[in-house]
Amino acid sequence: MKITFYGAAGEVTGSCALVETKESKFLVDCGMFQGSYFAHEKNFKPFDFNPKELDFVLLTHAHVDHCGRLPLLPMSGFAGKIYCTPATRDLSEIILLDAAKVIKEEAMKHGQEILYKDKDVISVMDHFWGIDYGKKQRLSSDVTVRFRDAGHILGSAIIEIWIKEGFKNKKIVFSGDLGNYPAPIVRNTEMIDGANFVVVESTYGGRIHEPAELRTSMLRQAILDSIGRGGVLMIPTFALERTQEVLYELNYLHETRQIPRIPIFLDSPLAIEAVEIYKRYTNIFDAEAKARIREGDELFKFDGLEMTRSVDQSKRINKVSPPKVILAGSGMSNGGRILYHLKLYLPNPKSHLLIISYQAEGTLGRALRDGAKKVTIDKEKVTVKAKVTAIGSYSSHADQPKLLHWLKSIAGPKPKKVFVVHGEEKSSLMLADGIKQKLKLDTEVAIKDKTYEI
Repeated sequence: MKITFYGAAGEVTGSCALVETKESKFLVDCGMFQGSYFAHEKNFKPFDFNPKELDFVLLTHAHVDHCGRLPLLPMSGFAGKIYCTPATRDLSEIILLDAAKVIKEEAMKHGQEILYKDKDVISVMDHFWGIDYGKKQRLSSDVTVRFRDAGHILGSAIIEIWIKEGFKNKKIVFSGDLGNYPAPIVRNTEMIDGANFVVVESTYGGRIHEPAELRTSMLRQAILDSIGRGGVLMIPTFALERTQEVLYELNYLHETRQIPRIPIFLDSPLAIEAVEIYKRYTNIFDAEAKARIREGDELFKFDGLEMTRSVDQSKRINKVSPPKVILAGSGMSNGGRILYHLKLYLPNPKSHLLIISYQAEGTLGRALRDGAKKVTIDKEKVTVKAKVTAIGSYSSHADQPKLLHWLKSIAGPKPKKVFVVHGEEKSSLMLADGIKQKLKLDTEVAIKDKTYEI
């Protein structure tokens, strides 16, 4: 069996691994590169494998850095199925359609070629096939898989893969993105029963988050701080999970009267669409969320919340006097409606920017998180006088202690080899070092384009 990492090796984005057995050839994820100066060039680069030869694709979850290049596969001759959980299938559709929209806008702005269009997204969706959590499914003569809950976003999966070699099975596990449990809505990350080989993410492989239990109180404090300052609280959010988590907790703070009624705007059409999909999959919510639903609580609806779909509605937010809260995409502030609000409110010392998501190198969000006093937005220089705060406990990625705990908890035979992916070089190296020292497992940081015989 061979595995080649074509993305998310030495960096966070562009997840894509090719697995080759004696009888099958398949991908795990096919994500878009983001953030870096060379991301555009990497996304347009032809695949280093022949999509026509792929039997199928396994998709861990619906974030664009994991699913964003899937439409390119049928365009290059891929005819197989894309297997994922049903929730991931539905979320991938809106994420990919939004990606096509952004691609078109950027291409028109910069006079670039269009990577793919709406019709290509519609075409690739015909290849999607949902598999429920916990169900073992044979996909080819020598490959059987099972999806387990990763607790990262709705529908996210750890993928267990059994490869039949003669009379024996080899088991390889792809962690996908592991969640920062306990978290609202999603269930805790599932533990795994044995593995010969593990591919593990390392987004926060060198970091320890604040306790997850503190996130609600930190959000409450940020809101009360903005009320006291008479300013605007801006929260850049990813459309999937982070937005729904924050709405869930804002609803709780409102219902328990821990914050007063103030205008709160969800200014993201994509996040609003995602909320509707979340409502269809309450069966995979965690126990607390299910209990609140049984008690009649509408998790994503409360007094003072306004969801702004149209551009006109978005612009009218500016006419509402502060204090107010604005949730808008994108989560890394590298596009979307948040840019309009940042340009407007960053120069005001009464404003507060609350960063709750991972910020990739090269993004505006990363520059703001790192303390930039001047930034460029839509070719305009903007002075940063607003208060800027980052909350790590809102991350939907596990930190180093949780990653080590997940690996340590693998029951039965311990892995012969662990490959570390999906992290900036420093984070990946720190996690690999932690695995070697604390768990005594043979571990290697995956190298892009390198093929490993396992």
